[in-house]
Amino acid sequence: MKVVYTFEGIDCPNCAAKIEAAIQELDMVESAALSYTQGTLHLDVTNTEGLLARIQAAADSVEEGAVFTLRQRHHAHSHVLHHDHEVACRICKQDEKHEQDAASHTEAHASHAHSHKETDPALITLIVGGVLFAVGLVLHLLHVQPEVISKVLLLAAYLAMGWEVLLSAFRGILKGQIFDENFLMTVATIGAICIGSWEEAAGVMLFFRLGELFEHIAVERSRRSVMDAIDMRPETVQICNADGSTETIPAEYVQPGDHILVRAGDRIPVDGILCKGESTVDTAAMTGEPVPVTVREGDAVMSGCINLSGVIELQVTAALEDSMVQRILDSVENAAAGKPKIDRFITRFARVYTPIVVGIAVLTAIIPSLISGNWGHWVYTALNFLMISCPCALVLSVPLAFFSGIGAGSAKGILFKDGLTLEALEQVKAVVMDKTGTLTEGSFTVTAMKSEGSLEELVRYAAALESFSNHPVAKSILAYAAEHAVLFEPASDVQEIAGKGMTGTAGGHRIACGNEKLMTLEGVQVPPAPQAGTCVYVAVDGVYAGCLVLSDTVKPHAKETVASLRERGLYTVMLTGDSKPHTVGVAETLGVQEVHADLLPDDKPRHMEQVRQEHGAVLFIGDGINDAPVISGADVGAAMGTGADAAMEAADLVLLGSDPKSILTAFDIAGRVGRTAKFCIGFALAVKIAIMLLGFLGFANMWLSVFADTGVTILCVLFVLWNVHFYYRRH
Repeated sequence: MKVVYTFEGIDCPNCAAKIEAAIQELDMVESAALSYTQGTLHLDVTNTEGLLARIQAAADSVEEGAVFTLRQRHHAHSHVLHHDHEVACRICKQDEKHEQDAASHTEAHASHAHSHKETDPALITLIVGGVLFAVGLVLHLLHVQPEVISKVLLLAAYLAMGWEVLLSAFRGILKGQIFDENFLMTVATIGAICIGSWEEAAGVMLFFRLGELFEHIAVERSRRSVMDAIDMRPETVQICNADGSTETIPAEYVQPGDHILVRAGDRIPVDGILCKGESTVDTAAMTGEPVPVTVREGDAVMSGCINLSGVIELQVTAALEDSMVQRILDSVENAAAGKPKIDRFITRFARVYTPIVVGIAVLTAIIPSLISGNWGHWVYTALNFLMISCPCALVLSVPLAFFSGIGAGSAKGILFKDGLTLEALEQVKAVVMDKTGTLTEGSFTVTAMKSEGSLEELVRYAAALESFSNHPVAKSILAYAAEHAVLFEPASDVQEIAGKGMTGTAGGHRIACGNEKLMTLEGVQVPPAPQAGTCVYVAVDGVYAGCLVLSDTVKPHAKETVASLRERGLYTVMLTGDSKPHTVGVAETLGVQEVHADLLPDDKPRHMEQVRQEHGAVLFIGDGINDAPVISGADVGAAMGTGADAAMEAADLVLLGSDPKSILTAFDIAGRVGRTAKFCIGFALAVKIAIMLLGFLGFANMWLSVFADTGVTILCVLFVLWNVHFYYRRH
């Protein structure tokens, strides 16, 4: 089972990685993903008995101070209520549940409050330490006598600002944690005091603590900035009572079946169906599509969109926790559960990198000193190496880049399942696409008919069978029958043959309605299919009766999307169960390089595997239930937001707007995130190595070394935000 915890009290990304490794070692934990940037711990566990206590113990074995709390969500009751009294009861019951949840987590909330109360004293201590350092430094530079006064002030500043670091380092030594940030900083600064560099020890501790503070602020603001950009959950809704009045209630109390009122300018709070009124809806926040959409009675409306004109009434189809606004938020929050390979590599690299640099520091302190006898210089250089060795910039910037990318995608109407999806997109060499509903609108219209007898009878027989199907072709035939007032009775003994069509009994006759494959199966000879359109053949009692020709329209940005994919060097393929004549015509219009038509659901995975063998990693885009297996089997599977739930569940990313052009944005985000993460890694390592070399040559001091630690971390965080999150906010 999957469990999600939130945490507080972890202030070092490197320590977070170590805590994650300790939790991963628990026997009941199958996988653990701790996200420092999001403040969440995602677990796959075999059971939850005593789990929180064991997680807490594992964290304390690495570093004390972390507090884990089970993440709670509101769950609506299953029954549907409509009257004032019943609504009030519903709220009371929910409030009772909330009180129980709050009581069960009193200790965690108390700890949370306690941590906030400590914020001000810690800041005051930092200010006091800074003042003591400034006075002591001035006295030291002016050579005020006796010299002990400046040393006492500098030592007081050092202890005021660094006592928590010293205490954490001592606890770490007792637990065998000798390569954490606190230990390395303690050894470096105490070493500086031992060789007489009092001002540097105090100054380095000051800038280290300031760097920690700025790093914490930057990470917190980055998380809030990303989450606030996509958190469109409403606080209240206007619910319609049975007597026609309205009442404002918290949004989490709304249930499927309720009727709610949405005024002009308001954001639609939950998913629903328009049951009264007509309006124009701004879907940009959900789909990234800037053009407003007109909705009428009977149309489905997505939460998070803005009602631009008129008062409308909706029948709720999903509670808040199941609506699109919550699904988007969950997709971003849960993205940490699937860490990209580069993130996992950096975590493993950090475990090796730090001991190596510490080893270099020890050798630097001993070997050159034995040769030259200049112990002071080489010990000082070694202390610089210790401060440089902390890998926080590496451990923090990479997951933050992917987190920002996932948030940016959500703001553009693209839901990435996890960081692995972004990483895998960079490796894609071929894009395989379904046709109907993906590249075309999927809204067929009957454009021609040929009949051996009565056209009305032909439509009647076809509609009698197609009334049992949800396929777009079936819906189009039924719409044509309704438009032309063709009355029919539903057929009996209906059987659907996958990828071929349907058979059944209507008006005392055995009817077969489907493609050429079905006619062959029925032993019915049919004339050649027309070159433009999808042909649905009808046979009555084993005799060809005629056909209906349906045409689909290409989506507005489909041709542009295919052209752009090819410009990027990606091979394009279309796989569809539609007839070959029509499919070839669509493929030629779009410029698709390879096309396979008349496919059964089982044929698509086979063709996709062939594309993978010939060209490399494959992205598949589809929308139907029959596409779910091939979406799951692709290196990256994408589903249209208007498609079947099974397709969206199987997909690695969902295009909420169902605009094929969104896939180009997904590629752009993946590329930008990958480049940003790699730049941060290269920049951090380059600065650390450069300062190590400068220190070895005698040109670097501890001020530069602390910059290589906290300064580079802050710069990497700011670069990630500017180059990913705020970039997509600007564009």
